[in-house]
Amino acid sequence: MSGIITNIQRFSIHDGPGIRTTVFLKGCNLRCFWCHNPEDIRPQPEIQFFSERCIGCGMCAECCENGAHAMLNGIHVYMRDRCTACGHCTETCYAGGVVRVGKVMDVDEVMAEIRQDAAFYASSGGGVTLSGGEPLLQIDFAQAILGACRTEGIHTAIETAAHFPWRRIEAILPFVDLVMMDIKHIDSARHCEVTGAPNERILDNARRLGEQPQPLIVRTPVIPGVNDSEDVIRAIAAFVATLPNVVHYELLPFHPMAQSKYESLALDYQATHLNAPSKTHMTALAEVAKAAGARVIGD
Repeated sequence: MSGIITNIQRFSIHDGPGIRTTVFLKGCNLRCFWCHNPEDIRPQPEIQFFSERCIGCGMCAECCENGAHAMLNGIHVYMRDRCTACGHCTETCYAGGVVRVGKVMDVDEVMAEIRQDAAFYASSGGGVTLSGGEPLLQIDFAQAILGACRTEGIHTAIETAAHFPWRRIEAILPFVDLVMMDIKHIDSARHCEVTGAPNERILDNARRLGEQPQPLIVRTPVIPGVNDSEDVIRAIAAFVATLPNVVHYELLPFHPMAQSKYESLALDYQATHLNAPSKTHMTALAEVAKAAGARVIGD
């Protein structure tokens, strides 16, 4: 069993309890315009080109069999439409100007990295979290990793947008100790505008997850002009307060640090005009959510 991984992040402390290893699976079925991890959106491996890192050595152009790289008047030109993401160019680029994102790994390879920090999981109450992108797009691979972790007594968690038929989410639950899901907006039309999909299925899945034995953490990324008003946060928090097994509700502030990632992937960064919400504003929103009945952290 194999899948496509973009990153395995060790010593993570923001993706569940304790010290964790977060495994990022490639591919997402939403298109949130502010996404902080655009390298996880497309399901296939691809090349990131960071022009500011390029030293103009031309080694990538020499090794590329498809002519995706060329040196024109001393300037490196990358023609993405010719690229097959084979990664040969990245092996010659010591400056990190071209980077292959998305690696095919099997379960044994992933588990070998996970086991390296087993002692930290035990001492901190940590474990493994599958994130992305959207880990449930690679459902069989996700089940295999989580199942292997459970067999070895490692705590498991997933981060999901829950935009799937319930049967897919239900299938992963036997392998999961903790579910973390996003609710980005309570209004379906607005949700569709900013993520590319309505939210009826997401909210229905949240209700179902709220009745499961696994504890649930609900998160809202606070995006200026999208959901950073008191009315929107109040409505989401009131909904979260109705879910029986919610551990807490988190408000996660937008940060404008993904610009270079989008440029490296030739993607349009539509959030370039946004600024991070202030600490004062985040605190005020947290108070609104608490007043609506949600147990809030991250304020």
